[in-house]
Amino acid sequence: MNLLRGPFRYVRPYAKYVGLNIGFNLLGIVFGLFTLTLAIPFLGLLFETQEKVHSLPAFHFSAGWFQHYFAYKVTGIIESTGKEAALLWLCGMVVLMFLLKNLFRYLAMYFLAPVRNGVIMDIRNALYDKVLALPLSYYTNERKGDIMTRMTNDVQEIEWSVIGAIEMIFRDPPTVLVYVLTLFFMSPELTLFSMVLIPVAGIIIGRIGKSLRRSSEEGMKRTGELMSLTEETLGGLRILKAFNAEPLSRERFRHTNYALKRLMNRIYRKKDLASPLSELMGSMVIVAIMLFGGRAVLSGNNALSPEIFMTFILVFSQILPPVKAISQAYYNLQKGRASMERVDQILNAENRIQNATDAISLDLFEQELRYEHVDFSYHQEPVLKDINFTLSKGKTIALVGQSGSGKSTLADLLPRFYDVSNGRILIDGHDIRALQLDSLRRLMGIVSQESVLFNDSIFNNIALGKPGATLEEVQHAAQIANAHDFIIEMPDAYQTNIGDRGHKLSGGQRQRLSIARAVLANPPILILDEATSALDTESERLVQDALSRLMVQRTALIIAHRLTTIQHADLILVMQDGEIVERGTHHELLIKQGAYKRLFDLQSFV
Repeated sequence: MNLLRGPFRYVRPYAKYVGLNIGFNLLGIVFGLFTLTLAIPFLGLLFETQEKVHSLPAFHFSAGWFQHYFAYKVTGIIESTGKEAALLWLCGMVVLMFLLKNLFRYLAMYFLAPVRNGVIMDIRNALYDKVLALPLSYYTNERKGDIMTRMTNDVQEIEWSVIGAIEMIFRDPPTVLVYVLTLFFMSPELTLFSMVLIPVAGIIIGRIGKSLRRSSEEGMKRTGELMSLTEETLGGLRILKAFNAEPLSRERFRHTNYALKRLMNRIYRKKDLASPLSELMGSMVIVAIMLFGGRAVLSGNNALSPEIFMTFILVFSQILPPVKAISQAYYNLQKGRASMERVDQILNAENRIQNATDAISLDLFEQELRYEHVDFSYHQEPVLKDINFTLSKGKTIALVGQSGSGKSTLADLLPRFYDVSNGRILIDGHDIRALQLDSLRRLMGIVSQESVLFNDSIFNNIALGKPGATLEEVQHAAQIANAHDFIIEMPDAYQTNIGDRGHKLSGGQRQRLSIARAVLANPPILILDEATSALDTESERLVQDALSRLMVQRTALIIAHRLTTIQHADLILVMQDGEIVERGTHHELLIKQGAYKRLFDLQSFV
């Protein structure tokens, strides 16, 4: 059951469909069993190889009594209708039994379809929800391609392997159980003899299955590596071509792909061993039963008549297909379990950025935000040390410093993309960890250096932070962001699709759409993370003008690369190695002749 504990938790919401599936499966099994047990005794009486029964013996619960009862009824049918009519009756009954058996099998699968597809849908939803909920720190240790593999290939493997095995569980074990009980009813000794032999095959299959699981887990890791290489190649294709690095990239891909091929060969060879191995074991068990039971019949043992023995062999032969399916499903489960464990690594990942149990909602920003003795570390490596400052409403603070000095990390702490290691951040006297996350983030608008846009229309990209926005509102935001003029020149204006990550637009156009999105959201606090550093002079002028309009009557935390853009900030914080080494206005810092002056002179010289 450990194999199924993971997927079965997703089956519970579909319990009514499972119940219907099991019920119809049992009906199909019963009518299939009637078909098998009906023909041989009937034909024995019809062709007079078995004595007719004209009187019904006293009832006692045994195979012999039911055999006599059936013979008594068939004798009456033959003598009252004649042999030809009785044969027609038998053929009609067999057809009817097969019809009912297959009808109920279809109904069983009909009601299992919502379970199969519902479980996979729920797993995908749970994965996507968790990917959205996990903090950014989780993704610093994970490869994007591997996460994508878990959400696609691993989920597909769960559908093929684990869910397929669940279908088997609701169908084949009940079949085996009913047939074994029937066999036990017919001949306890012969049934026990056959049951002793079957576990031997199970032990052999189990050992191979464990090996298959280990190989499958390694295969999924290799597939994740291949996906990561592909994602990196597509993202860096321009650089690979520019530096003539295609041969190196090709060699890396082919090496990984070849290793995956060899591993998958081993996986499929082990998996494909299940069917012939189980069939071989089954045939060996049948031969042993024929030898053991045949001797009992030939010795004249009255407890096992030739008719019962033939029916026993026929019924037992029908156990082999579901047993074979169970062994195949066990292999599939072992293979799918590796995928389920990889999916569970995401689903069970700890999310430390969550709402406190008594979190409150803060809908307005009225006074100030304050960093008090804030420290932050990545995996025990200090990034920020004892950060202290206050940003009053309507004021602007700029963060400057070399790359890696901690500017972006300091800003990322404010919307709780990460949580502080020590100290606290307050908004109007409230620790941000005591605020509801959606409430906290509604207070902020972010414009980053890399314009994050989606493969959707211009309208939907701008309206991302305000569902239900009207076209007039979107157009007004675009006008403030200096974006309206180029938008209306697009083929479908605001309904134009901008492609993957907005690649149909220039860098300046993408950035102005990001600003329009922030304008429409109308947040009281702005975080501008080097919003113009990657633009040319003309685009920078347009974007800077849009930012100036956006910042009117708003509180702003600006991460600046070009110092000329923040000369009018109310306070400039100079950061170095995760610490604030200088603070003051532009003119005050120039007079100090310190770190800020050196940065300013370097940019002026350039």
